[in-house]
Amino acid sequence: QVSLVESGGGLVQAGGSLRLSCAASGRTFTSYSMGWFRQHPGKEREFVAAINRSGGNPYYADSVKGRFTISRDNAKNTVYLQMNSLKPEDTAVYYCAAGLSTGRGDYAGFYRHWGQGTQVTVSS
Repeated sequence: QVSLVESGGGLVQAGGSLRLSCAASGRTFTSYSMGWFRQHPGKEREFVAAINRSGGNPYYADSVKGRFTISRDNAKNTVYLQMNSLKPEDTAVYYCAAGLSTGRGDYAGFYRHWGQGTQVTVSS
């Protein structure tokens, strides 16, 4: 079992940067692949980025490729999402998620544990 708490969201101007963190409780963090998803108002949750248990094989949605970087520090039980060159369309609630077997990592149904979300707002 693992619980997840996101932090680092906020208001930023277009072109700016934010780093989201997701702290996991429990001693089984390294058993989980991790992902970041986001949800725009009135829309379904969408995949942003994923990373495997050892911190390799990062995978990104096309909309964030080249701007966002996912990483993890297993010693700190934390996964990060560095977001650069932010755009107004990146405005959303961002969620981290943990799953034992997530394949490529872009399908929300493979993730069992979710954080409460953190709001990111990018002004134009």
